[in-house]
Amino acid sequence: MAKRVAILLSGGGSNMVALARSMEGDHPARPCLVMANSAQAGGLKRAADMGIETDFVDHRPFEGDRAAFEDALHARLMRAAPDIVCLAGFMRVLTEGFVARWQGRMINIHPSLLPKYRGLNTHARALEAGDGEAGCTVHEVTPALDDGPILGQARVPVLQGDTPQDLAARVLAAEHALYPAVLRRFAAGDRRPVWMPEAD
Repeated sequence: MAKRVAILLSGGGSNMVALARSMEGDHPARPCLVMANSAQAGGLKRAADMGIETDFVDHRPFEGDRAAFEDALHARLMRAAPDIVCLAGFMRVLTEGFVARWQGRMINIHPSLLPKYRGLNTHARALEAGDGEAGCTVHEVTPALDDGPILGQARVPVLQGDTPQDLAARVLAAEHALYPAVLRRFAAGDRRPVWMPEAD
């Protein structure tokens, strides 16, 4: 029986689309819900157009009470009964209490080669450091920000003259390949990391 996957997002949902499109044929999982923290998140319409159930829990009425927001988010997830939760550009820092409810079943993609550059502005930080390569990481979610066991990494070159926007576009293309590959393996119960390109 296919695993049920809920995808949480805050923006346009390009990684959600890549994940959802991959979950067909002999894939061991299927999308059951796409959720956002705002009704305006562009990814909700894209998911609905793909025939995936959508919903949102607006974080703004819960300002100053993250626990209440997360309780509402958790309650909605429980109705969908996912086996796996994928964070795909979900721009809310989750508390230890929420993570504990889903730990071992929740994964995230981050636009850097962790453990480098946790948090925001990853591409600008990589350029400022003079790095020769950048990339993205899929990891299990733990209470520590952008931490947890690494499930996969994709590397891209940093080119001379790159702006943060140039690098972001190159990394995003790598995300769209890496995240589906990791999800397929994770849904099958295999937590060996995926490396792109493959190590020699």
